Amino acid sequence: MSLLQPDEPAPVLLERAGARSPFVITCDHAGQLLPRSLGDLGLSAAERARHIGWDIGALGLARELAERLDGVLVAQRYSRLVIDCNRPPASPDLICVRSEATNIPGNCAVDAVSRAARIDAIYRPYHATLRALLDWRAAAARTTIYIAVHSFTPIYAGVARPWQIGVLYGSDTRLATPLLATLLAAGDVTVGDNQPYRIDDQDHGIPEHALARGLPHVLLEIRQDLLTTGAMQAAWGERLASDLARAARAL
Repeated sequence: MSLLQPDEPAPVLLERAGARSPFVITCDHAGQLLPRSLGDLGLSAAERARHIGWDIGALGLARELAERLDGVLVAQRYSRLVIDCNRPPASPDLICVRSEATNIPGNCAVDAVSRAARIDAIYRPYHATLRALLDWRAAAARTTIYIAVHSFTPIYAGVARPWQIGVLYGSDTRLATPLLATLLAAGDVTVGDNQPYRIDDQDHGIPEHALARGLPHVLLEIRQDLLTTGAMQAAWGERLASDLARAARAL
Protein backbone atom coordinates (compact mmCIF):
# COMPACT_ATOMS: atom_id res chain seq x y z
CA MET A 1 0.00 0.00 0.00
CA SER A 2 1.51 3.33 -1.10
CA LEU A 3 0.60 6.38 0.95
CA LEU A 4 2.06 9.01 -1.40
CA GLN A 5 1.43 9.37 -5.10
CA PRO A 6 4.41 10.00 -7.43
CA ASP A 7 3.42 13.66 -7.94
CA GLU A 8 3.21 14.44 -4.21
CA PRO A 9 6.13 16.15 -2.43
CA ALA A 10 8.87 13.96 -1.04
CA PRO A 11 8.79 13.83 2.76
CA VAL A 12 12.40 14.84 3.30
CA LEU A 13 13.82 18.28 2.67
CA LEU A 14 17.63 18.21 2.47
CA GLU A 15 19.32 21.58 2.00
CA ARG A 16 22.96 22.71 2.03
CA ALA A 17 24.22 19.11 1.90
CA GLY A 18 27.73 20.33 1.09
CA ALA A 19 27.92 22.79 3.98
CA ARG A 20 31.29 22.80 5.67
CA SER A 21 30.61 23.50 9.36
CA PRO A 22 30.02 20.84 12.04
CA PHE A 23 26.35 21.79 12.41
CA VAL A 24 23.55 19.47 11.32
CA ILE A 25 20.19 21.20 11.79
CA THR A 26 17.02 19.11 11.93
CA CYS A 27 13.33 20.01 11.94
CA ASP A 28 11.09 17.03 12.70
CA HIS A 29 7.79 18.93 12.49
CA ALA A 30 8.51 21.35 9.65
CA GLY A 31 5.37 21.07 7.53
CA GLN A 32 1.60 20.82 7.35
CA LEU A 33 1.26 18.60 4.30
CA LEU A 34 -1.26 15.76 4.26
CA PRO A 35 -1.16 12.93 1.70
CA ARG A 36 -4.14 13.15 -0.65
CA SER A 37 -5.09 9.59 0.27
CA LEU A 38 -5.80 10.70 3.86
CA GLY A 39 -8.02 13.64 2.97
CA ASP A 40 -8.20 16.17 5.80
CA LEU A 41 -8.11 13.60 8.64
CA GLY A 42 -11.50 14.95 9.69
CA LEU A 43 -10.08 18.33 10.72
CA SER A 44 -10.68 21.83 9.40
CA ALA A 45 -7.86 23.82 7.81
CA ALA A 46 -7.79 26.07 10.89
CA GLU A 47 -7.32 23.09 13.20
CA ARG A 48 -4.57 21.60 11.04
CA ALA A 49 -2.75 24.95 11.03
CA ARG A 50 -2.49 24.96 14.81
CA HIS A 51 0.46 23.59 16.78
CA ILE A 52 -1.15 20.15 16.75
CA GLY A 53 -0.29 19.93 13.05
CA TRP A 54 3.26 21.31 12.94
CA ASP A 55 5.85 23.43 14.76
CA ILE A 56 4.93 26.94 13.71
CA GLY A 57 7.96 28.95 12.58
CA ALA A 58 10.43 26.14 13.21
CA LEU A 59 11.42 25.54 9.59
CA GLY A 60 12.07 29.23 8.99
CA LEU A 61 14.31 29.38 12.05
CA ALA A 62 16.07 26.14 11.09
CA ARG A 63 16.84 27.58 7.66
CA GLU A 64 18.20 30.77 9.21
CA LEU A 65 20.48 28.75 11.47
CA ALA A 66 21.70 26.53 8.65
CA GLU A 67 22.51 29.57 6.51
CA ARG A 68 24.25 31.53 9.25
CA LEU A 69 26.18 28.55 10.64
CA ASP A 70 26.98 27.03 7.22
CA GLY A 71 25.21 23.88 8.35
CA VAL A 72 23.23 21.09 6.72
CA LEU A 73 19.42 21.17 7.09
CA VAL A 74 17.26 18.03 7.19
CA ALA A 75 13.51 18.62 7.62
CA GLN A 76 10.30 16.61 7.37
CA ARG A 77 7.51 18.17 5.30
CA TYR A 78 4.38 16.26 6.34
CA SER A 79 2.16 17.07 9.30
CA ARG A 80 2.86 15.32 12.56
CA LEU A 81 -0.85 14.44 12.50
CA VAL A 82 0.07 11.89 9.81
CA ILE A 83 3.02 10.51 11.77
CA ASP A 84 5.26 12.04 14.41
CA CYS A 85 8.90 11.70 13.39
CA ASN A 86 10.09 12.56 16.90
CA ARG A 87 8.48 9.48 18.46
CA PRO A 88 9.93 5.96 18.68
CA PRO A 89 8.31 3.48 16.28
CA ALA A 90 6.49 1.69 19.10
CA SER A 91 5.16 4.86 20.74
CA PRO A 92 1.36 5.10 21.12
CA ASP A 93 1.73 8.73 19.98
CA LEU A 94 3.45 7.86 16.72
CA ILE A 95 0.03 8.30 15.09
CA CYS A 96 -2.00 10.25 17.61
CA VAL A 97 -5.76 9.87 17.98
CA ARG A 98 -5.94 12.92 20.25
CA SER A 99 -3.60 15.91 20.34
CA GLU A 100 -3.94 18.30 23.26
CA ALA A 101 -7.76 18.60 23.50
CA THR A 102 -8.47 17.77 19.85
CA ASN A 103 -9.60 14.39 18.58
CA ILE A 104 -8.12 13.32 15.22
CA PRO A 105 -10.96 11.41 13.50
CA GLY A 106 -8.81 10.22 10.60
CA ASN A 107 -6.43 8.47 13.01
CA CYS A 108 -9.01 6.60 15.09
CA ALA A 109 -9.14 3.45 12.98
CA VAL A 110 -5.60 3.09 11.60
CA ASP A 111 -4.91 -0.61 11.11
CA ALA A 112 -1.52 -2.33 10.89
CA VAL A 113 -1.34 -2.00 7.11
CA SER A 114 -2.14 1.72 7.16
CA ARG A 115 0.31 2.31 10.00
CA ALA A 116 3.06 0.53 8.06
CA ALA A 117 2.27 2.63 4.98
CA ARG A 118 2.79 5.86 6.93
CA ILE A 119 6.03 4.56 8.40
CA ASP A 120 7.34 3.44 5.01
CA ALA A 121 6.37 6.63 3.16
CA ILE A 122 7.39 9.32 5.66
CA TYR A 123 8.99 8.16 8.91
CA ARG A 124 11.54 5.72 7.52
CA PRO A 125 12.85 7.97 4.69
CA TYR A 126 13.34 10.88 7.10
CA HIS A 127 15.37 8.90 9.61
CA ALA A 128 17.20 7.01 6.87
CA THR A 129 18.31 10.34 5.40
CA LEU A 130 19.63 11.48 8.76
CA ARG A 131 21.32 8.14 9.37
CA ALA A 132 23.04 8.17 5.97
CA LEU A 133 24.19 11.75 6.41
CA LEU A 134 25.65 11.06 9.85
CA ASP A 135 27.25 7.82 8.66
CA TRP A 136 28.91 9.70 5.80
CA ARG A 137 30.17 12.42 8.13
CA ALA A 138 31.57 9.83 10.53
CA ALA A 139 33.31 7.96 7.71
CA ALA A 140 34.80 11.23 6.50
CA ALA A 141 36.00 12.05 10.05
CA ARG A 142 33.88 15.20 10.08
CA THR A 143 32.91 16.64 13.45
CA THR A 144 29.14 16.86 13.90
CA ILE A 145 27.05 19.00 16.25
CA TYR A 146 23.38 18.01 16.19
CA ILE A 147 20.76 20.76 16.59
CA ALA A 148 17.04 19.95 16.57
CA VAL A 149 14.67 22.90 16.10
CA HIS A 150 11.11 22.91 17.47
CA SER A 151 8.53 25.44 18.66
CA PHE A 152 6.02 25.35 21.52
CA THR A 153 2.72 26.96 22.44
CA PRO A 154 2.50 29.96 24.82
CA ILE A 155 -0.32 28.25 26.73
CA TYR A 156 -0.81 24.54 27.32
CA ALA A 157 -3.83 23.01 29.10
CA GLY A 158 -4.83 26.50 30.21
CA VAL A 159 -1.48 27.26 31.85
CA ALA A 160 0.74 30.06 30.52
CA ARG A 161 4.33 29.11 29.87
CA PRO A 162 6.88 31.69 31.05
CA TRP A 163 9.77 30.76 28.75
CA GLN A 164 10.70 32.32 25.42
CA ILE A 165 13.20 29.57 24.68
CA GLY A 166 13.90 26.12 26.02
CA VAL A 167 17.19 24.24 25.77
CA LEU A 168 16.65 20.47 25.92
CA TYR A 169 19.35 17.84 26.13
CA GLY A 170 20.01 14.27 27.15
CA SER A 171 22.77 12.84 29.31
CA ASP A 172 25.45 14.66 27.28
CA THR A 173 25.56 18.30 28.41
CA ARG A 174 28.69 19.42 26.55
CA LEU A 175 26.80 21.83 24.28
CA ALA A 176 23.82 22.58 26.50
CA THR A 177 25.88 23.86 29.43
CA PRO A 178 27.73 26.67 27.60
CA LEU A 179 24.64 27.54 25.55
CA LEU A 180 22.50 27.90 28.66
CA ALA A 181 25.24 29.98 30.30
CA THR A 182 25.31 32.37 27.35
CA LEU A 183 21.52 32.74 27.19
CA LEU A 184 21.19 33.23 30.93
CA ALA A 185 24.02 35.75 31.06
CA ALA A 186 22.26 37.92 28.47
CA GLY A 187 19.33 38.21 30.86
CA ASP A 188 16.79 39.41 28.30
CA VAL A 189 14.78 36.20 27.86
CA THR A 190 13.33 33.59 30.19
CA VAL A 191 15.17 30.36 29.46
CA GLY A 192 13.89 26.87 30.16
CA ASP A 193 16.54 24.36 31.24
CA ASN A 194 14.98 21.13 29.93
CA GLN A 195 11.69 23.04 29.84
CA PRO A 196 8.91 23.08 28.65
CA TYR A 197 9.85 19.48 27.83
CA ARG A 198 12.79 17.19 28.45
CA ILE A 199 14.42 14.44 26.42
CA ASP A 200 12.92 11.12 27.52
CA ASP A 201 11.93 7.72 26.15
CA GLN A 202 9.16 9.29 24.06
CA ASP A 203 11.69 11.28 22.00
CA HIS A 204 13.39 9.77 18.99
CA GLY A 205 15.57 12.28 17.13
CA ILE A 206 18.12 13.12 19.85
CA PRO A 207 18.33 9.61 21.37
CA GLU A 208 18.55 7.87 17.98
CA HIS A 209 20.88 10.18 16.11
CA ALA A 210 22.83 12.18 18.72
CA LEU A 211 23.05 10.30 22.01
CA ALA A 212 23.61 6.92 20.37
CA ARG A 213 26.54 8.34 18.38
CA GLY A 214 27.99 10.45 21.17
CA LEU A 215 27.31 13.70 19.29
CA PRO A 216 27.13 17.03 21.11
CA HIS A 217 23.54 18.21 20.78
CA VAL A 218 20.67 20.40 21.90
CA LEU A 219 16.99 20.54 21.05
CA LEU A 220 15.88 24.16 20.80
CA GLU A 221 12.27 25.02 21.66
CA ILE A 222 11.21 28.57 20.73
CA ARG A 223 7.78 29.89 21.71
CA GLN A 224 5.77 29.90 18.51
CA ASP A 225 4.32 33.43 18.89
CA LEU A 226 7.93 34.67 18.59
CA LEU A 227 8.38 32.98 15.18
CA THR A 228 5.28 34.05 13.25
CA THR A 229 7.04 36.27 10.70
CA GLY A 230 10.16 35.98 8.60
CA ALA A 231 11.66 38.96 10.43
CA MET A 232 11.15 37.23 13.78
CA GLN A 233 12.73 34.05 12.49
CA ALA A 234 15.69 35.99 11.12
CA ALA A 235 16.20 37.81 14.43
CA TRP A 236 16.19 34.57 16.41
CA GLY A 237 18.40 32.97 13.78
CA GLU A 238 20.98 35.71 14.08
CA ARG A 239 21.00 35.54 17.84
CA LEU A 240 21.04 31.77 18.21
CA ALA A 241 23.64 31.25 15.48
CA SER A 242 26.01 33.47 17.43
CA ASP A 243 25.18 31.74 20.72
CA LEU A 244 25.57 28.26 19.22
CA ALA A 245 28.89 29.14 17.60
CA ARG A 246 30.14 30.43 20.93
CA ALA A 247 28.94 27.29 22.71
CA ALA A 248 30.59 25.10 20.07
CA ARG A 249 33.92 26.82 20.68
CA ALA A 250 33.66 25.72 24.32
CA LEU A 251 33.53 22.04 23.35
